[in-house]
Amino acid sequence: MADPNDRKITPRRSGFFYDLTNRARLIGRLMMDRRVNPVIKLLPLGSLVYLLFPDIPGPVDDALIMWLGTYLFVELCPPDVVQEHLNQLQGIVPGQWDVPPARTAPPRRDDVVDGEYYDSGKPQDPQNPGR
Repeated sequence: MADPNDRKITPRRSGFFYDLTNRARLIGRLMMDRRVNPVIKLLPLGSLVYLLFPDIPGPVDDALIMWLGTYLFVELCPPDVVQEHLNQLQGIVPGQWDVPPARTAPPRRDDVVDGEYYDSGKPQDPQNPGR
C-alpha cells in the first residue's frame, strides 16, 4: 500500500534555451491576458520594433534593449497573474498538501457503526437470515 506522505518530486528542467523559450511563452501568455495593463504591453512591442529598426548599429545594444523591454514587462505585470502563468507553464498545481492529524484518542461512540456480517457466497438459512 502506498504511503500518502510519499510524494514524487520531479526535477525542474533548466538550461539556457529552456529558460529562454519559457520566458518567451510567458510573455506571449501575458500579452494575451486581459488583466495586464495595455500600456505595459507596449514594452515588449517597443523593444521588438527597436530590434527590427535599430538606430545604433551593433548586436549588443539590440540584445540589451530586448532584455530590458521583456524584463520590465514581466516585472510590471501583476505578480499574481505572472505566478499563475508560470505555474501553468511549469506544470505546477497550486495548493497545499493536507495530511489529517493522527488520531490519539479512542474512537467516540458516534464514530462506531454497528452492523452484522454474513457471507453472501453461502446460501442463507431461511430460519436465521443474515447467518
